[in-house]
Amino acid sequence: MRALLVQADIAWEDRDENHHRVREALEAVAPTDGDLIVLPEMFDSGFSLNVERTADDAGASRAFLADLARRRRSTVYAGLTIRREDGMGLNRAVVIGPDGAVLVEYDKLHPFSYGREPERFAPGQRGVVVCPWRAGEETLTLCPAVCYDLRFPELFRAGLGLGAEVYVIGANWPAARARHWRALLEARAIENQAFVIGVNRVGADPHLEYAGGSVALSPMGRVLVEAGDGPGVHVARIEPDEIRAWRAEFPAWRDRRGDLAPG
Repeated sequence: MRALLVQADIAWEDRDENHHRVREALEAVAPTDGDLIVLPEMFDSGFSLNVERTADDAGASRAFLADLARRRRSTVYAGLTIRREDGMGLNRAVVIGPDGAVLVEYDKLHPFSYGREPERFAPGQRGVVVCPWRAGEETLTLCPAVCYDLRFPELFRAGLGLGAEVYVIGANWPAARARHWRALLEARAIENQAFVIGVNRVGADPHLEYAGGSVALSPMGRVLVEAGDGPGVHVARIEPDEIRAWRAEFPAWRDRRGDLAPG
């Protein structure tokens, strides 16, 4: 199984340009049936609080993602903005299957208060969700999360309870806290004995700079592929047997004290 980590320099609030950049970046990588393509949080706008300008009201980005999934016969994870009837946004991750149909939608549970996100974005109410990622005869259970969610390990433990084997996190994680990004991704992989794929953006928006550092990690925290600070597509090989063998050999999750640490 292959994961394609698309580390993009996102054009500020320019949906059409960002669609073009993703399409162009992926042209450099020949498709394989069942690939998992991972795009950053708010891939079509950057981390903007201007919900009225960035919300995918007309469904253009969802249509783009569905077409991308069908053309490349791949599963696609991407982040975008959804606007509720009351005008508040939802920071949503959508996972679309190779037939163009939505497999699951996840709304970010933890809006980033330090960055004023709760002023324009409501916290998700769907809770933690999972869906299948299929490639040929192989299937892994995928659990989506978004950026700041990474700092809340209970979300990932809840995903483990639902059978998660691969956690996918799209982000607009600032360069100033790049060390935290990497350390938290490694912790989530090791403590849940799961594959972790974190895809961050690069470049800058009107407020912050971003250093990339997208990475795929094995259930033991081993680096499968990592990106630098420039745009590009990075391919990780994901071996389903690795997670099953490690969890069987070293089943640390069985020793968890749910009676003392519920959730």
